[in-house]
Amino acid sequence: MHQNKLFNQTRLRLAAAYGGVMAIILGLSGIGFYRIMAHANWQATQHELEYTTGKLHTALEPVLKQPDQVEARIEKLLPGCCRVGTTCPVSAPPKQRNLLAPVQSSSYYLRLTDRAGRVLVMMGDQPEGKLTHVSLQPWQTIAAPDGNRFLQLTRVLNTQTGKPWGYVQVGRSLQDLDDHLATIRLVLLLGLPLALVAITGASWWLSGLAMQPIYRSYRQIQQFTADAAHELRTPLAAIRATLEATLQEPDLSPTETRNTLQVIERQSNRLAQLVQDLLLLSRMDLQAAAGKHEPCCLNDVIADLTEELTGLALKANVLLTTEIQVDHLLYVLADEGQLYRLIGNLMTNAIQYTLSGGKVWVILSQEDQSAVIQIQDTGIGIAAAEQCRIFDRFYRVNSDRSRQSGGSGLGLAIAQAIARSHQGEIKVQSEPDKGSLFTLRLPLTDSQPVDD
Repeated sequence: MHQNKLFNQTRLRLAAAYGGVMAIILGLSGIGFYRIMAHANWQATQHELEYTTGKLHTALEPVLKQPDQVEARIEKLLPGCCRVGTTCPVSAPPKQRNLLAPVQSSSYYLRLTDRAGRVLVMMGDQPEGKLTHVSLQPWQTIAAPDGNRFLQLTRVLNTQTGKPWGYVQVGRSLQDLDDHLATIRLVLLLGLPLALVAITGASWWLSGLAMQPIYRSYRQIQQFTADAAHELRTPLAAIRATLEATLQEPDLSPTETRNTLQVIERQSNRLAQLVQDLLLLSRMDLQAAAGKHEPCCLNDVIADLTEELTGLALKANVLLTTEIQVDHLLYVLADEGQLYRLIGNLMTNAIQYTLSGGKVWVILSQEDQSAVIQIQDTGIGIAAAEQCRIFDRFYRVNSDRSRQSGGSGLGLAIAQAIARSHQGEIKVQSEPDKGSLFTLRLPLTDSQPVDD
């Protein structure tokens, strides 16, 4: 297959199509995964910021009295905070475990502004450096000069009496989120190409596996076409040679004319039989030659075939015997004509490949719900390497001997096709120079033919 340009191109296209489809699927999956992770992390960050801001908002509003005024109670509630315009403490205060634990971490900052947006109190590292007025939008994403991003939430603060006091702003660094997403992007950017390389190799291997049965069928068709052409050429060449020789004779006697016509008749019959066999096999392949299945008695079929082939066995100096190992009649659902041909081909094949003085046994028995027909001979046998090919069309174990006997190499192929169409099977056991044993199994039926 590797040396066939057509199959290599087809394999390449199949692998490329598979790889391209997988690349699109993986690319879209990677983009979808990244977007889902980014959205999930963003939502978690927002919820975390809302929770922290909500706790501060709830704790601050009960201590607020005058709008825009920072009272001592606020500074006590927020230890370590820094009023704008005053000197902020250098050392960080002890961390509290409840209210300020998140805000006192390095990733958070806090602001309290008046109603006009002027910053009154700060806490933590501010992303914008020195501040006077800030934006009061509820949600903001702020980019710091060092490239870090912060997510900021602003909420309105009211006094104890419900009057507007100002705003509380809590921000959180997005550095950990950005680092996490950068890691995901790196994994996807490195992993997807590596995955595509692996998929490309796998697709090339899988396309090769997928092409193998097609290639075998292609080779069988090529071999069948060559064999069929060769088989048809032989009788046609014989007819042509006979006609050319006859036409070159100006005066032919009646005997010579008769001999010429007999040669043409034999070769024509051979051509007709070959065409008929090929047509039968073609119809079998299309499952169009199942025929009408009726109960057929195997005892009668074997008896009739033994009687018909006795003359052929005597001519070949072969002893043909039958052995019925059941004391009742065995019936199978079959097309009677095809059943006769199936068993007849096996018996004829055994007789033709048995040397003079040999024997052929036909044994009928029953195993469970199957009829077993064994055809054993003392013939030339079949080598183990050839046993898997004897059911191929036009294949002969001994080509010269088959040609002399008039065989075309289709007998066993037809027998196999008929057996399969009747849900049966044929197995062979053979050794060179020791003979062969063909075993045919067919399913039995309880029905019997109805007398007219």
